[in-house]
Amino acid sequence: MARDLICVAPVGDRCGEGAVWSTAEAALYWTDINRFLIHRYDEATRAVRTWLFEEPVVAISLTEEDGRLLVALGSKLIWWWPQTDRREDHGFVLPGTPRVRLNDGRADPAGNFWVGSMKNNVLPDGQLGEVGPGEGILYRIAPDGAVSEWRHGLGISNTLCWSPDRCTFYFGDTLANEIYAYDYDAKVGAISEERHFFTGFDRGSPDGSAIDSEGFLWNCRYGGRCIARIAPDGSLAEAIDMPVTNITTCTFGGADLKTLYITTAGSGPEERLAGSLYAMRVEVAGLPENRYGVATK
Repeated sequence: MARDLICVAPVGDRCGEGAVWSTAEAALYWTDINRFLIHRYDEATRAVRTWLFEEPVVAISLTEEDGRLLVALGSKLIWWWPQTDRREDHGFVLPGTPRVRLNDGRADPAGNFWVGSMKNNVLPDGQLGEVGPGEGILYRIAPDGAVSEWRHGLGISNTLCWSPDRCTFYFGDTLANEIYAYDYDAKVGAISEERHFFTGFDRGSPDGSAIDSEGFLWNCRYGGRCIARIAPDGSLAEAIDMPVTNITTCTFGGADLKTLYITTAGSGPEERLAGSLYAMRVEVAGLPENRYGVATK
């Protein structure tokens, strides 16, 4: 199927990531891990605003309080109010930092924040270091700050999505070229029964994903120049070709949640628009973003 793809923001990210759509603002937030940035794209004006942080910014989540975001930095979580640029520590600090860092993260339907870690491959100046297997952990941070560990021995944690019926959780390890499925209990925010879901696809490695209202997982393939649209049974429904090599993450936006916003990473001077934000209209709407709970004191 031919799809129309638009480069909406040629921002030159070294590693664009963490795309999150705010319906209230009709705007997209995303990060550049290696330049320690958060961008905001206003859909109506097409303007981009950018903020600088003190360390890699790896993931963003909406919260139950409009205007307050949860931001995952390489070493910790912080609260952030974009309108005033107010920043406060959340309280969670990653054990083992700076040897390891946080990576992909997302809120679940129960209001918890799930985030994975990996060997830290971002040097203090933002340049790339070496990755390695086996040092990552999948964490769940509850609204009251309680931390639990759900998976160990990970290479690069990526892809955190929940099925429309809130019964299945999807999670990936980039280095293993694996996306796993788990039973998910929305009442207590727990996962169980790990199983292989999508494995061995030879076009790149699994990076971030989004899920649509029919339960199809849209998985960005780093190094694979495509997005894999995966059916609920784990079969490949479609491979959507992209104009650059390193596709990093995506999310559904727009008033009807039928615009897929896609972040990318740089790949050399031969790809002048690598690191841009792209948008593509799709036939099936996505799901609204989950929100992290804000505990009252």
